[in-house]
Amino acid sequence: MFSAITAGRRGSGLGFALPAVLLLFAFFVVPVAALLTRSVTEPELGLQNYAVLVGSSTYARIFFNTFFVSGVVTLITVLIAFPVAWALAIMPSRWASIIFAIILLSMWTNLLARTYAWMVLLQQTGLINRSLMALGLIDAPLQLTNNLVGVTIGMVYIMLPFMILPLMGVIKKIDPAILQAAALCGATKAQALRRVLIPLAGPGIASGALMVFVMSLGYYVTPSLLGGTANMMLAELIAQQVQSLVNWGMGGAAAFLLLVVTLGLYAVQLRFFDAKEAR
Repeated sequence: MFSAITAGRRGSGLGFALPAVLLLFAFFVVPVAALLTRSVTEPELGLQNYAVLVGSSTYARIFFNTFFVSGVVTLITVLIAFPVAWALAIMPSRWASIIFAIILLSMWTNLLARTYAWMVLLQQTGLINRSLMALGLIDAPLQLTNNLVGVTIGMVYIMLPFMILPLMGVIKKIDPAILQAAALCGATKAQALRRVLIPLAGPGIASGALMVFVMSLGYYVTPSLLGGTANMMLAELIAQQVQSLVNWGMGGAAAFLLLVVTLGLYAVQLRFFDAKEAR
């Protein structure tokens, strides 16, 4: 009788999960399968598209730009977001609410508008160069657009909220008494930060960093406007192959490789933190 009840509950659970499974199959599995099929059948059957992607120095440069910029953006975002999240977690709720609202407002602002705003700020006659020259820090305008520097600056700004929010949630759950105990045991502020706060905030740092890195890998608007064609990234390559060259095979191969890398990073993070929690 007990087994019958258990089986009935399992069947009921599967019934409730079926719509979600069907949606996942229709909007993820089917498109990915179609993408993979076109990448190995167009223009002819085989792995020639993947061979070109791996063997060409031009495409290797695009892959390098993509992973290099994504890594730098992730690192800078962590370094900026951590003190901001810590300040939001410990400051009075009134001020924290105001700053939190500003962060959310930046997320809700149109992405294209934000990128165009950075184009205006970073150009040679923009506010940043004029301010630096007025302060006497530079003699000539810096080249901050149409290169990876501009792409990095623009993407760090856009990605910051995605790092601050998970970090703030984790830091708020840390009991202040733990840090007080570390101070009573003779730990300096730097030691408490390095050996207590950062390890406890590790899951938030990891989840935020993974989110930022993966989103950066597939970003299109900001790199295309601030980077230019000479500093192309993978999302721009996919768009060019599909929209301009109508080369679905090469575009599908690049997109599928990007998907494999993303899933691989996610699997590594899950395995690492599962093993860490088990210990």
